[in-house]
Amino acid sequence: MMQINPSYYRIMAGAKSVFAQEFLEGGFIAANWNIDQDLTHALPDDWREFNHRFIPVYLNALPDKTKISAGLACGMLHTLSKGIKQGDIILTPRGDGHYLVGKVISDYYYVPSGELSHRRKVEWFEQTLPRELMSQELKNSSAAGTVCNLTKYAAELKTLIDGKETVEHLEPDEVLEDPTAFALEKHLEHFLVENWSKTELGATYDIYTEDGQLVGQQYPSDTGPIDILAISKDKKTLLVVELKRGRASDRVVGQIQRYMGYVKDELAEADQQVKGVIIALEDDLRIRRALSVAQNIEFYRYQLSFKLLKH
Repeated sequence: MMQINPSYYRIMAGAKSVFAQEFLEGGFIAANWNIDQDLTHALPDDWREFNHRFIPVYLNALPDKTKISAGLACGMLHTLSKGIKQGDIILTPRGDGHYLVGKVISDYYYVPSGELSHRRKVEWFEQTLPRELMSQELKNSSAAGTVCNLTKYAAELKTLIDGKETVEHLEPDEVLEDPTAFALEKHLEHFLVENWSKTELGATYDIYTEDGQLVGQQYPSDTGPIDILAISKDKKTLLVVELKRGRASDRVVGQIQRYMGYVKDELAEADQQVKGVIIALEDDLRIRRALSVAQNIEFYRYQLSFKLLKH
């Protein structure tokens, strides 16, 4: 039976869902991230403590990797092993346009079996979830990476899993003055990622990738996910991008500074600097004042354009 307020996670079953059938038949989810040891007694509640201990282990096993990839891998490993709770709901792409859906029914356990050594037992439901039924926002939300938290779409996912029609999602803390603008703005992040190379930022920076996978979208930090983490083409600068629908308030300056501090302290190499960019539809005097004394942060405005052409 599903708990009252479960969290929802997308868990990849290896590249191109190669382990999806094994997940289904074995009744589990699993991963490895090149940390080949039993973590039963090494899973603190705080993922930052876990990362500090295991990032060096990861980098020792894979010395060609960066702190960015190490931080992501260790964070995902902690989430799969400890952050996900019994009763939480798992969606795993099957590779054919459908998701396996199940409920976590055990704590972490270790099986020395290479790529699938860190495991959680899952009771898979009979029905699968067709991707085509999901709202576009939910489809766009699943950033690259093995583990993705989808709990912000809990209402839609519960509706879909219960076999009802899909629903539109609106974050409770978002108040949008213009619903027409919202319809276009809601896909801002996805649109920016898809068209990054055509933007002014794309001329200097690339969204961070690892082994061909996009990992710089919704990159986890200890104060919340970073919308976009990019790196300059000369590898000397890490860029934190914060996106705001509509008008940005001066509070976003403190927010992006926290993200930049995390990147500087936890991810940047000794020879790398950290910069920030805020992108919003509008600014005001308060944010301009705050940015005037904030180092290494720039502000960009985006424009909405909608046009009907008669043929």
